[in-house]
Amino acid sequence: MNAHIEPLTFTVPLALTAHARAEQFRSHQANPTKAKQVYLNTLAVYAVDVYLQCQGFETDLGASDSWNPTMQTLMDVADLEVKNYGKLECRPILPEAAVMSVPAEVWTDRIGYVAVQLDESLRKATLLGFVPTVSEGEIALEQLNSVLDLPEYLSQLKQLETEGETRLSQWLKNIFEAGWQTIEELLLPSQAQLAFNFRSASNLKTETAEKLTAFVKRGKLLHLRRKSDGEQVALSIGLQPTEFPEINISVEVYPIGGQTYLPQDLKLIVLDEAGEAVMQAQAKSTKKIQLEFSGEPEESFSIKVALGDVSITEAFVI
Repeated sequence: MNAHIEPLTFTVPLALTAHARAEQFRSHQANPTKAKQVYLNTLAVYAVDVYLQCQGFETDLGASDSWNPTMQTLMDVADLEVKNYGKLECRPILPEAAVMSVPAEVWTDRIGYVAVQLDESLRKATLLGFVPTVSEGEIALEQLNSVLDLPEYLSQLKQLETEGETRLSQWLKNIFEAGWQTIEELLLPSQAQLAFNFRSASNLKTETAEKLTAFVKRGKLLHLRRKSDGEQVALSIGLQPTEFPEINISVEVYPIGGQTYLPQDLKLIVLDEAGEAVMQAQAKSTKKIQLEFSGEPEESFSIKVALGDVSITEAFVI
């Protein structure tokens, strides 16, 4: 099998093995439209799999929903499991298409979306580019990032996940990582600093002791860049110890900078240790989004805030 790189794209010959697997999956479908969908999805996933393996990434087709006949029937799914990273959605595109179509059922639980153009003969597939996230059903092809940047994007994503964990157990001891502020400091920094200057050392010691068991809340400013402009929101994490060993956790996102409502279609997503979305909410005309759950010491999770094709993920260990 020979794959060759063209400027800003990657083209893969669709081998007989790819068509044999696509035909096998298609045979499970009685509906002709669904059968065609499954066939094309299978070829798209195959092409991305070839590209990532050429780049040194390890994949697991067997763990992908797109390789599961039952999930193929229930969903329009074209995911590829990239080991230790998550699921990439590989969307097939016909030759004359100007957009990449993405069904709403796969808008979450993905680390990226790759556009795969299939030629008329289905003998080759060209990876046109990718986007990290989606919030609408169609993405114009000119909005895609170069697929040649995908390996670097995945590497940066992994680095953030492995090196950027915030240890929440330290918060209960009044120890906080840089960037996590009190809500007062985050919203009104000048007033909060003034109040802090008038506190006595004894008061601070008392507060520290009380916070070992009391509710703790800290926030961080997130800048969701969109081309030349940007949207700012505040992310806050609250901790409330309960019966050992569980800790109740509240996650909030709210507007900042004088804004009353959150940006339209902003998403707040809770991911488990495997990077799977377990809770999510989306802003419409919303003043605040809040999600609540509980966890035990040493459990890991991530919080993802996404707006359009821009997202920020914060990793935590309890």
